[in-house]
Amino acid sequence: MYQRKIPIDLDCPLRLTISLIDSKWKSCILDELRHRPMRPSELHKALPEAAPRVLDMQLKELVDDGLVVKTIYPELPPRSEYSISALGSSLVPIIDAMMEWGKEHKELFEKKYQL
Repeated sequence: MYQRKIPIDLDCPLRLTISLIDSKWKSCILDELRHRPMRPSELHKALPEAAPRVLDMQLKELVDDGLVVKTIYPELPPRSEYSISALGSSLVPIIDAMMEWGKEHKELFEKKYQL
């Protein structure tokens, strides 16, 4: 089981929020799930740049943090689906603000990184 090397600083609201969406793919996962529940294979197709193992680990962390809900259907073969929780939905405005900031400043970073 994954254990954080540095404990979350619960005294700082900014650090707490960042710790929940700090990885490269967590905010992208939440952005995908805001529209509809998705099966793991659908998330892998929506985020092909993410290694499957990394995506699965980050999904598990999001579930453990209560930002995403995993539903397992009692079928053969078993089928699972992820959906954003109410707590996860409360982060959507932050993700939207980050996306808007990226759009507004994209040109600056295209020049910087010569893309």
